[in-house]
Amino acid sequence: MENLFNETKSIMKKYGIYANKSLGQNFLIDENVVENIVNSANITSEDLVIEIGPGLGTLTKELLKKAGKVICVELDTKMIKILKDRFENLEIINNDILKVDLNSIINENLKNLSCKHAKIVANLPYYITTPIIMKLLEDKLNIESITVMIQKEVADRLIAIPGDKLSGAITYSIYYYAVAESIMEVPNNSFLPEPEVTSKVIKLNLRKAPPIKVKDEELMFKIIKLAFMQRRKTLLNSLSNGNIFESKEQISNMLNELNIDKNIRGEALTIEQFAEISNYIK
Repeated sequence: MENLFNETKSIMKKYGIYANKSLGQNFLIDENVVENIVNSANITSEDLVIEIGPGLGTLTKELLKKAGKVICVELDTKMIKILKDRFENLEIINNDILKVDLNSIINENLKNLSCKHAKIVANLPYYITTPIIMKLLEDKLNIESITVMIQKEVADRLIAIPGDKLSGAITYSIYYYAVAESIMEVPNNSFLPEPEVTSKVIKLNLRKAPPIKVKDEELMFKIIKLAFMQRRKTLLNSLSNGNIFESKEQISNMLNELNIDKNIRGEALTIEQFAEISNYIK
């Protein structure tokens, strides 16, 4: 950890850099964590890697050693100069990841390169974790996996099994699109400056097909969101607030037909049951 700490301090001093709080920057200084992230992402010379928010290039340096090609998406122009100075064989996109057409970039590179697979690796800013992960999944990118380091509390919710006490609306989305696994916890002293929370590395292995058959994905996720907006309400009451049904009686009849307890809370439902409700409405 001492070597990477010194290297990070040296780069920050050379370029007059400090961590930008508004961009959620915390620089990783633990070599073991870097090694674990790269190893768990299972990067080979056949892989195209998209790294989101490379910062000073700590992860980038190791990814370049193993991947066929690395493309970094970085918003902070100060980091762009550092990355260009440090690495010659690196493609850099200076943009907000939420505005980048990753589908085109990935497909074009897979078509023109010797790379066979695409993978995403990132140390994500805490404040924008969920929108980024949901974009990556909902865009249905041609990727094998997403290996990310995020806030532990969020990570635990993302990788929970639907219906668990830790699950939230996003848990069902993650489960629908990917098989999630926990890689490692990362203490806050692994960063410079230290964040106030513990981090966690997780890996999302993209499914080739969803685990359930649903006629309307958008409708199902709308129902799931309704069920979690007020967690303490019963499913019957939650669904009555969504302008989907004409009356509570209509909802009650549907739940009876599907053999779902009227007094159940949304958080206790499986993704299969949400799919049944969605398909029933459709």
